Amino acid sequence: QVQLVESGGGLVQPGGSLRLSCAASGNIFSIKAMGWYRQAPGKQRELVAAITKGGSTNYADSVKGRFTLSRDNAKNTVYLQMNSLKPEDTAVYYCNAMISTGWSSSFYDYWGQGTQVTVSS
Repeated sequence: QVQLVESGGGLVQPGGSLRLSCAASGNIFSIKAMGWYRQAPGKQRELVAAITKGGSTNYADSVKGRFTLSRDNAKNTVYLQMNSLKPEDTAVYYCNAMISTGWSSSFYDYWGQGTQVTVSS
């Protein structure tokens, strides 16, 4: 059993900052990558940022220069620092991880329950 537990969402004014955390726990053998997706009302879920075990990062163009994703491999945790937030960043943010539960097991996608981020004055 694998769980992803998210924290850090909330309401913030435009230009403000929030920090999201996601911790993976359970029967984890290896984590290939972790990251965040978001889904706004009426829109498809989209990648925000992802980071590999080796530390390579990938960001959506819309958040480059404003969001920073970091990872603590020892704690199986990722942190998304979101600065200069805009109303269009409002969405439910979902943590995602590609996890293997055994030496011979394939990697599968796991998802958190989602955390609401609202940017509004």
